[in-house]
Amino acid sequence: MTSTDGLRLLPFRGLRYAPDRVSSLTAVTSPPYDVVVRPEGVRHLETADPYNIVRLILPHAADPSTRHRQAADTLRRWRTEGVLAQDPEPALYVYEQRAGEVLQRGLIGALRLDGPVLPHEDVIPEVVEDRAALMRAAAANFEPLLLSYRGRNSANGATAVIERVVERTPLLATTTEDGFRHRLWAVTDPADLAAIDADLAHRQALIADGHHRWATYQRLYEQQPGAGARSPWASGLVLLVDTARYPLQVRAIHRVLPHLPPAKALADLDGVFRARALPGELSAALEALEETPGTAFVLAGGRGSFHLLDRPDAGLLDRTIRRDRPEAWRRLDATVLHSVLLDEVWHIPDRPSDIGYLHHAEAAVEHAARLGGSAVLMRATSEETVRQLAERGVTMPRKSTSFGPKPATGLVLRTLDDIDN
Repeated sequence: MTSTDGLRLLPFRGLRYAPDRVSSLTAVTSPPYDVVVRPEGVRHLETADPYNIVRLILPHAADPSTRHRQAADTLRRWRTEGVLAQDPEPALYVYEQRAGEVLQRGLIGALRLDGPVLPHEDVIPEVVEDRAALMRAAAANFEPLLLSYRGRNSANGATAVIERVVERTPLLATTTEDGFRHRLWAVTDPADLAAIDADLAHRQALIADGHHRWATYQRLYEQQPGAGARSPWASGLVLLVDTARYPLQVRAIHRVLPHLPPAKALADLDGVFRARALPGELSAALEALEETPGTAFVLAGGRGSFHLLDRPDAGLLDRTIRRDRPEAWRRLDATVLHSVLLDEVWHIPDRPSDIGYLHHAEAAVEHAARLGGSAVLMRATSEETVRQLAERGVTMPRKSTSFGPKPATGLVLRTLDDIDN
């Protein structure tokens, strides 16, 4: 595929739940697949409504091929039964999320894969393979990934279209369990679509959330023999947010090490990091972590078992961290964690069975305690640091950041087996 100068966000015929066929939109939506805490979260969502989207994004069966076939069969059945219905004409979708003082608005569409999209994290090949097999079997993009760009608040650009469209009656409105209110509008007017296209043609995007899905889109396109630029596989479902107008929130992603007991983790740290026991609850431990200068983590072994790790041995850092990267990358907490603690000190294999990633600190602590392992609680990296490294072509260790608010899964899907998809 030949790279283009700017972003191309293409309209598509969205596949959406028929309101009269489900108990409520809230009951059929889900967080993104990698945020759902499994298996508890999957069971909770499955019992909310028999048509909850989690049955498509996280089907469970004895083996992967059965899971993927099950999702494809479920999607086909729901479409046949009219549970999911396709919109009559191609559209871009204005999507709004609001909770308290947090307001985010953006555009959902099919983004051409050959545009200037900057990744900032590495991916896990096994996860990409699994997501690719699922999307290939179902011929669908189930959930948009989150991309950010820097607009100019132009009176004639994408922002102007968004602000005008949100004054209309939305296609749907619902409030999810996390307190966020979601609204969606279709943009079909040719003049509005042209204004958006002209504006985005001068932009580049940063992957905020969804590196594995973006890599999956690329893998799927490469695997389609003879697929050209007009192929539905040449684009992927995204939510594009102008962070100059709607800044994203950036949170940490925590690590769960199921095979590393806390006592062994602490013993191995002798002379490598300073480890201090923290009294009190999780909130106090996280507050202490935020206030600690330099590299720092919280090692958790369960409720009430927290140690602050800081002041790493400078000689060890110098020996173990790559020198061919910018100093900002060398100082990242995630860099130190993976290069020094996981690889050199604890010798944790870099595979999903040995390192888990959870977005919520409390869930990470409880999961580690249940498995008899340890959780490493992290701090967030600023969006500006992420963008600066990405613009230099430097990727951060995988799962270094969690941008949000993330789009709810299940409000609009994209199929790849229809004309004008």
